[in-house]
Amino acid sequence: MEKIIRRRQAVDVPVRVDEGIHPLLDRVYCNRGLHSLHERELKLDGLLPPSQLLHADRAATLLADALADDTRVVVIGDFDADGATSTALVVSVLRQLGARHVDYLVPNRFEFGYGLTPGIVDVASQSGPELIITVDNGISSLEGVALARERGIVTLITDHHLAGRELPAADVIVNPNQPGCQFPSKHLAGVGVIFYIMLALRAELRARDWFERREEVNLAQVLDLVALGTVADVVPLDRNNRILVDQGLRRMRAGQLRPGIRALLEVASRPVASVVASDLGFAVAPRINAAGRLEDMSVGIECLLSENTADARARAGVLHELNQNRRLIEQDMQADAVTHLEALSLEEGAEPPVAVTLYQGGWHQGVIGILASRIKDRLHRPTIVFADGDGDELKGSARSIAGIHIRDILDAVATRNPGLITRFGGHAMAAGLTLPKSVYPVFASAFLAEVERHAEDVELQAVVETDGELAAEDFELELATELRFAGPWGQRFPEPVFDGRFQVVSQRLVGGKHLKMVLSLPGHSTLLDAIAFNIDPRQWPDDAVSEIEIAYRLDVNEFRGKRSLQLMIEHLVAA
Repeated sequence: MEKIIRRRQAVDVPVRVDEGIHPLLDRVYCNRGLHSLHERELKLDGLLPPSQLLHADRAATLLADALADDTRVVVIGDFDADGATSTALVVSVLRQLGARHVDYLVPNRFEFGYGLTPGIVDVASQSGPELIITVDNGISSLEGVALARERGIVTLITDHHLAGRELPAADVIVNPNQPGCQFPSKHLAGVGVIFYIMLALRAELRARDWFERREEVNLAQVLDLVALGTVADVVPLDRNNRILVDQGLRRMRAGQLRPGIRALLEVASRPVASVVASDLGFAVAPRINAAGRLEDMSVGIECLLSENTADARARAGVLHELNQNRRLIEQDMQADAVTHLEALSLEEGAEPPVAVTLYQGGWHQGVIGILASRIKDRLHRPTIVFADGDGDELKGSARSIAGIHIRDILDAVATRNPGLITRFGGHAMAAGLTLPKSVYPVFASAFLAEVERHAEDVELQAVVETDGELAAEDFELELATELRFAGPWGQRFPEPVFDGRFQVVSQRLVGGKHLKMVLSLPGHSTLLDAIAFNIDPRQWPDDAVSEIEIAYRLDVNEFRGKRSLQLMIEHLVAA
């Protein structure tokens, strides 16, 4: 679906806010609502205090008692990168604090599904735990929590997903999105929630003089995990999350990162000394996620927990191979999906429906989330992709666009059609669900109808927002470098994108699907390298095109030790 370029409404700032940075970056920050130096500062002392997070104090008391009583603890994680980092964080910190019996368990997505299910409680019970801690899940685990309590197991739920109408009867629940929680940042990732609980626990242990007998844990050491999990889960980067991510990235660039993350950056050919949020999101996180998608997330967690360089590299190699296999599976599924879309005549320019559901037998359950995201990006429509689950069930993964709250849509469908959806959960932009295969056509119609009810005021045209044009003198390596490290950039705090018209000096295809170009500004002789990834090879290169209009980022290209300016093209059309 064709995109349109739209410039952000420039903020009229009478005087510069920060004389210490490039005027363009000053403008970019103002365009994102940062109008003071205080708003731009990302120091750790600017974090919201744990005391504002509902029940963090109760969780700290519970965990401090567990440490004192040498309690057997099992951490129940989730099978994505947020869940993996959350699990590694709480396991490593509790062990450093003196816990002798801490283990973890991550449900196999194909066998148990998501969360603290009764089945996973059965498995966990075999090790005789006295306390179960969930990370990045549990807010909807009513049956699992009930079974754990029936067996005398204390439960601590730590989650960030939206709560349903009923909360599980856990001993303690910490979730910024649970009713009654006034924590100002509702966008903590699961790893952010458990990090805050560890901050509260440390404060509680200080009050109990716990560290008179042992060395105090420096929680800054786990900020690499917090940064990775926060970026990987694509949560909005409000100021609190930007502090967490920025501090984690700074430690990584200074060489203060665990062997597992270092090994994953190495296998992805991303230099540690220049790592930024996009490296975590597009290089490290997919390799961890591949374990949960294709096999067992414990492979990823053990990589993050590894304290040995050789061991970490070996585990990172396994994750890299899994990710390559995931890509091959995804390519086949995308080809199938394109066939489905062509059947809807979308390839001929017809307007797509306001919502899309796709299902094909044989699709891999672990990859449907990626496929849903790809189709959503392609059509700019809420999309759900289904795969076969257990027995006669279908497992679905949903992705949405701004203005369509996908979990609320599923809730409305379930309310209007009792029994249609077996279970569901998630948040505004992503969700998961299960339903009987026999009702798939009914669900597809009900989902479409519900989205139509909410889409009247939603922009269904894909838009590339930019920060305007650049002057000729702005095309410099130093500015590109300053922009690269000026983030962290991410969800709802987007990396600067600019637009403009350029003359095409040369164009060629590289790697079968990437367009390499040399451009120049009209009226200027300076040549600019540019690249557009994953273009349509049926349209490009086009020797008949001599001028293009593009949306692009200023990027730093590093090749054989040489750094040069490169335009990273986000969108292009013949002018």
